[in-house]
Amino acid sequence: MTAFTLGEATALALGRVRPSGTALRSGGRTPARSGAPHRTGAPVLRGSIEAGTFEDLFFAVPAKGETDRLLRMARAALDAGRRLKRAARVEARELSATERTLAALTAGAIRVYEEICTLARLNAGRVFPTYDHLAQATALGRATVARALHALEAAGFLLRQRRFKRVEEAGGEPEAPASGGPGRGPRYAQTSNAYRPLLPGRILGLLPRWLRPAPIPVDALQHAQARDEEVAAMHATLSCR
Repeated sequence: MTAFTLGEATALALGRVRPSGTALRSGGRTPARSGAPHRTGAPVLRGSIEAGTFEDLFFAVPAKGETDRLLRMARAALDAGRRLKRAARVEARELSATERTLAALTAGAIRVYEEICTLARLNAGRVFPTYDHLAQATALGRATVARALHALEAAGFLLRQRRFKRVEEAGGEPEAPASGGPGRGPRYAQTSNAYRPLLPGRILGLLPRWLRPAPIPVDALQHAQARDEEVAAMHATLSCR
């Protein structure tokens, strides 16, 4: 029977240390934050969806000139954010949540957005580049690309979805686990994200008038209201009998 001191027993009870000479379970794989070993040793990021199962519903073919219009709006949003930051410093006031998303845009973020819009135009809206591709195409660092994607997503210019893929085994032999222990290796791995450029409706009021969509004509609104009234009157005459 192994004897422990009071401090070692307390630490063992709290799960912070392991007794000497004992090994990790599940083939020596690295434990998760909770202390439990991960099932595969290669965790998949939260919110990820398997590649090839949702892309047909996620991607959308951009209309003619849509990507150019989105890029012009992004550049105008960058200028608007700079004006907002300058006005906030002069007036000594705090920016609102929407204004802060515009102020967080940078020239690097617009360059990344330009590359995404180009890929959307050339590939019929199917955009899933890796960080390395975006970094090489924009001559920016991976960390800068990551910050740019986060700023674009916060501003509403971009919809991003994490993806994971199944790891194929070459020659039918089980792949060796990343931790070096015995047993079957990881069967899933993180892959590139899917991106879809969007029109941010919440910041349209902060952009120049020529970039906002034209309002709906009054006669079209009247026709829609009259049609709704006719449909409601027809439903009132119906009976369940």
